[in-house]
Amino acid sequence: MDSLIAKADSLRPVSKRRKLDNGSSSKPKPSGSDDHTLHSINQHTAVPKSLRPTSPPPENAKSYSHIQNPKLRQKLTRESAHAARAKALVQDAELLLQEDAGGMQVEGEMEKTWRVGQDEVVKASGQEAAKGRKEWTLDGGPYRSRYTRNGRHLAVVGKKGHVATFDWQTGTLHSELQLQETCRDITFLHDHSHYAVAQKKYVFIYDRDGVELHRLKSHIEPTRLEFLPYHWLLASVGNTGYLKYQDTSTGQLVVEHRTKLGACTTMAQNHHNAVIHLGHQNGTVTLWTPNLPHPAVQLLAHLGPVVGLSVDPSTGGRYMATSGQDGLVKVWDCRNWKGAVRTWQARGGVGEVEWSQRGALAVASGGSVNVYTKPSIQTPFAPVTPPPLYLTHPIPHRPLTSLRFCPFNDILTIGHNAGLSSILVPGSGEPNFDSSEADPFENKKQRREREVKSLLDKIQPDMISVDPDFVGSLAPEPKLSTAVTENAKNEIPFARLPRYERLRVQGKADETEMMSADEAENAEGDDDEKKTKGKEEKEKRKMRGKNKSLKRYLRKQRKNVIDPRAVAVREKLAKQREEREKRRKAEAQGGEGERKPSALDRFKRAS
Repeated sequence: MDSLIAKADSLRPVSKRRKLDNGSSSKPKPSGSDDHTLHSINQHTAVPKSLRPTSPPPENAKSYSHIQNPKLRQKLTRESAHAARAKALVQDAELLLQEDAGGMQVEGEMEKTWRVGQDEVVKASGQEAAKGRKEWTLDGGPYRSRYTRNGRHLAVVGKKGHVATFDWQTGTLHSELQLQETCRDITFLHDHSHYAVAQKKYVFIYDRDGVELHRLKSHIEPTRLEFLPYHWLLASVGNTGYLKYQDTSTGQLVVEHRTKLGACTTMAQNHHNAVIHLGHQNGTVTLWTPNLPHPAVQLLAHLGPVVGLSVDPSTGGRYMATSGQDGLVKVWDCRNWKGAVRTWQARGGVGEVEWSQRGALAVASGGSVNVYTKPSIQTPFAPVTPPPLYLTHPIPHRPLTSLRFCPFNDILTIGHNAGLSSILVPGSGEPNFDSSEADPFENKKQRREREVKSLLDKIQPDMISVDPDFVGSLAPEPKLSTAVTENAKNEIPFARLPRYERLRVQGKADETEMMSADEAENAEGDDDEKKTKGKEEKEKRKMRGKNKSLKRYLRKQRKNVIDPRAVAVREKLAKQREEREKRRKAEAQGGEGERKPSALDRFKRAS
């Protein structure tokens, strides 16, 4: 059998051979090899992974040589090398991304991009891109909208109870409901098959056909909804001032936070670290995570109620934009919170703000929508002046209640009192999408597989943090580490040392505890002498407190004010001090000195 395996050349990977119609292999057989057993073993033999030659780890892979456990060290090294190789492959794949974000360009300095209207943009755009310019006239406003993660499906909700979900590219209507009650917000869950509506009293979950599936009674009077796709959490905030997280995979209420800041009508999520941002009526903005009962960050952003809030996804959640009823729009740096990076005054009052995938900021001010682009809105600038305007579009239907950029498309959907308006914003959408994250062209089978995979990869709520880099990182090495012996190979972490060793490292160890039994017996006599001396010194230093109240009285008196009582007290103390000095000198000279009066002297006098 060993000879057969050696002849089959088992140390090479199996090569796939194309079978011909007559059943023979396309690869010519070597001359003189007519052994059928040899060919059968050769076709189905492969080298195990442990015996295959491995390529050296990349240069930028992390080193874990400080870990003593060889199994753990080998596992972490292998994972680090795999991550480094995957990062290098991603960088190579980016060379194939030929699509640019695009944008509007002007010829001369006198021309401005904001003077270009939507009619000119539609004429200059392609036929497929021009389909995004639409006007929906609906009775039931004002309206709010929400897109799925792949930007294919759109959900709209009117304040009077009109709800609809549809595929806006093909015009396929999924469901349309007339709920006949106040509806404040809508959001898709993991995909377009389920969506949640913030109705008058509770949050309701519907399927794609509009069938009511769940009524979340714990979410009372909700005003805003957000869904965390990587954690499968539905977050809601309402008039009661409670922020609540609902796990949509298990149906359990994970946690509820009392904001203590009253009713809240503004909420946004940071897609980079899944932190919820809330804007309150007193002008403060708070950042919340499920594992903290108090806000992780709290800052005073405006002098009036916060009406708009959004986080920039193009920079990894680095910048946040807020708008308030004081008429100001501010851009904040989420890394230091040392003040607004840029502040400007908007005309006609400020409404919603929204960031696009490529960093374009849309602001609804008065009866128009203004779009600003980076880097002007992210560059620190002290004066309160608006940055250069990129695009503007007037909308006479007030109020403007919502702004939503369509993912992977240059489309901005505006919700107002008369329905919805979609305008084209060149360069706002991401031209290259990752099909493993969000695929606009996925079919039914791919959607089902992605749903199962996202459930298996669901992240626990307690891993949400303002700094997400701590997830998967190792604990820092202990600063205090020593060894019981002087051998460097036997180093022991500080936490695992005996109590005496820990005290010795910290400098708090008692010498008698560290001594042996014989040394302790020899040191007992010295300890007794030290104890007696120490007791005498303590008794000598201890104050009896006889004149404590008098000294406090004298200390409180002003030195520049002559008080007869204070003078009398000082004279009395000086007299007592002199008597004590005389008595001490007489005892030192060996004389008896003045005898102290005794209580028995009256009996001598009587006799």
